[in-house]
Amino acid sequence: MNKRKIKNSPKVILNELKWRQASDLEKTEIWYVHRGARNDTKIISGKEIVALGKSFMQTTTAMIPYHRIFKIIYAGEVIFKR
Repeated sequence: MNKRKIKNSPKVILNELKWRQASDLEKTEIWYVHRGARNDTKIISGKEIVALGKSFMQTTTAMIPYHRIFKIIYAGEVIFKR
């Protein structure tokens, strides 16, 4: 993965990480708004992602709408931030 900030939506970025040969979704950390959690923020690993749908990302425990994602870190570098 090119270590530069990608200017796209979380859906586009996660699909690119999933399907690009040089990338590894398991090296990804996704930060999203989760009301009730400490600081209303939860962080999950890319290895928890089960499916990438049209409007939601499905994990092993939840369906997370893409609009709640506010930061994506790949291999220690922020590649998406709103």
